[in-house]
Amino acid sequence: EGGSRRRVWGLMVTAGVGGTLVALYAVVTPFLTPALRRVCLPFVPATSTQIQNVLKMLENRSGSLVDIGSGDGRIVIAAAKRGFKAVGYELNPWLVWYSRYRAWRHGVHQNTKFYISDLWKVSFSSYTNVVVFGVPQMMPQLEKKLEEELECNARIIACRFPFPCWIPDHTTGEGIDTVWAYDLKHSRQCEAKILEMTPETES
Repeated sequence: EGGSRRRVWGLMVTAGVGGTLVALYAVVTPFLTPALRRVCLPFVPATSTQIQNVLKMLENRSGSLVDIGSGDGRIVIAAAKRGFKAVGYELNPWLVWYSRYRAWRHGVHQNTKFYISDLWKVSFSSYTNVVVFGVPQMMPQLEKKLEEELECNARIIACRFPFPCWIPDHTTGEGIDTVWAYDLKHSRQCEAKILEMTPETES
C-alpha cells in the first residue's frame, strides 16, 4: 500500500512539473521566436543605455516616430514620454499586446500605437523619425526601402548595427549600445531631389 501511494505521488509530481514546463514554454517561446519573417531577428530587449542614446539622437527633433521591430515597446514608450506621437511595428503578437499593456501602465497609451505587421509590407513614408534595431542581413534591403519611402527631412536611427552604405551624421555610445543617426537629406537620392527642386540662377 505504501509503495502504491508513493507511485501515485510520483505520478502527480511528474505531471505537475511537466505541466509547468509546458506552460512556461508556451509563454516564453512567442517572445523568443523571430520577429521578422525575412530574416531571423529574435527579441532582444533594448538596454537602458541604448534607450538613452536613442533619445539623445532625438533631441531638437519633432514630428512622428516609428520603431521598426518594436519588441516590448521600450523605445516607443520612452519617445512618447518626450512628446512624440510614437508607433511600433512588430510581427510577434504577444509582444504587441504586452507593449500596449506597458504603454497603458506608463500612462502614454494615448500617444502610442502598436501594430502587428511585417515591416516589408508597411510603408514608412509618413514618419520623420525612424528607429531600427536590426541585424546585418536585413540592413542593405532596409536601407534601400527607407531611402525610397521617406522624405528628405527624415532622421533614421540605427541601433547595434549601422547601415552599410550611408555615412552617419551622428554617432554615440560604444559596443552594443552604439547608436548611429542618419539625416536622409545627405543621401544621394535626396541630394538629387534637392538639386531638381532648386531653381537655376542666371549667370
